[in-house]
Amino acid sequence: MTHMRLYIDPGTGSMLFAILIGLLGVARFAFKGLWVKLRFLFSGGKQKDTSDKAIPLAIFSDDKRYWSVFEPILKELDSRGFDCVYMTASEDDPGLSQTEMKHVRTECIGPGNKAFAKLNFLKATILLSTTPGVDVYQWKRSSDVKYYVHIPHSPAEMTTYRMFGIDFYDAVLCSGQFQIDDTRDLEEVRHTKAKELVLVGSPFMDEKMRKFKERAAAASSEKTITERSAKKGTARTVLLAPSWGASGILSRFGAQFISDLLATGYHIIVRPHPQSFTSEKELMDKLMQQFPDSEQLEWNRDPDNFDALNRSDILISDFSGVIFDFSLVFDKPVICAETEFDTSPYDAWWLKRLPWGLSVVPRLGAKLTTENRSDLKKMIDDCLDDDSFRKSRQEVRNEAWAFQGEGARHMADYLINKYEELNCTSSDSTESGKKSND
Repeated sequence: MTHMRLYIDPGTGSMLFAILIGLLGVARFAFKGLWVKLRFLFSGGKQKDTSDKAIPLAIFSDDKRYWSVFEPILKELDSRGFDCVYMTASEDDPGLSQTEMKHVRTECIGPGNKAFAKLNFLKATILLSTTPGVDVYQWKRSSDVKYYVHIPHSPAEMTTYRMFGIDFYDAVLCSGQFQIDDTRDLEEVRHTKAKELVLVGSPFMDEKMRKFKERAAAASSEKTITERSAKKGTARTVLLAPSWGASGILSRFGAQFISDLLATGYHIIVRPHPQSFTSEKELMDKLMQQFPDSEQLEWNRDPDNFDALNRSDILISDFSGVIFDFSLVFDKPVICAETEFDTSPYDAWWLKRLPWGLSVVPRLGAKLTTENRSDLKKMIDDCLDDDSFRKSRQEVRNEAWAFQGEGARHMADYLINKYEELNCTSSDSTESGKKSND
């Protein structure tokens, strides 16, 4: 008996999902319209349909690791009595267990297509998310959401999103002027509609800096901070935190690079990008089996990267946004591996120039090349003993991170004002319609 297997490529799968969502949408609104008419008839023409009221502000997080991005914003909105709903795709999202914020309702809407099926029929005034790709694949804009707002999860490069990542958002809340400049250049070269771009800072970085200062102060008072000059030999900790994809360190150099790190004799923390465990599962399984947790090496998969960053003396990465977390908040040196960054899947391809995030890396730390990889230990030691990058780190910090310490306030101001503006516009439109009918 012959068995046949059916393969559906991701593009076709996305198209079929979009068609299904479209058909479900037509059916939903048809039945909803019929139900409203029946209720109207049975009530003698007096009853109004008040069901399915729009959410003032919905926040969507596609993974629990982004709770740290949204928490400071939600706390600020809650302190002002502004109602919002936090929707997460992770069942173990720490946001689901919060009880302090009385104006914030939390809800798990399931992973993947289950979440998108909910979002595609969402009824809200504003939707805020860090997730790129709305209206590109499975996630479609809902006709009952007035305004889509994107926030980057760190002051990093948005042109390294997969292509068309933010094209169909209405607004982007930026941490630095470079994000505004890059987005405007993309709009010009692709002839797309201009979005509302607002410089608000980075609540995520603000919170990390606050936490870092608190930890440092507590450690200082307990006299547990070891002077850097005393940290020699195995006392030093190196964090390897690459991005995912073909251009990432682990994809390009794999097991040999981890072997080189272990040869330094230093304590090694390997923290791959969470997406690696999905998109590069075979590679991750192989590396973790070849280099299991030991006294010298640890694999870190904590939802929040704060502890791994705080414990490390130096970071080795590629084009990952963690470079900015580490160097700008913790003020520590980085080593950036020279990788052949393929821009073809990303928005950066359209700009035909090096993304801002990669262009400033030489100002934050040393570059690791094929030639100087032979003496990795010396390179790590030189970076830790050389304080010449401190001034340039401050310059990059000012370029990437506006309104330091005030990001949540600026963001809450924008969201509340935009909500009032959208409701005012809607009310004016309704009044105008009534007058024309009269």
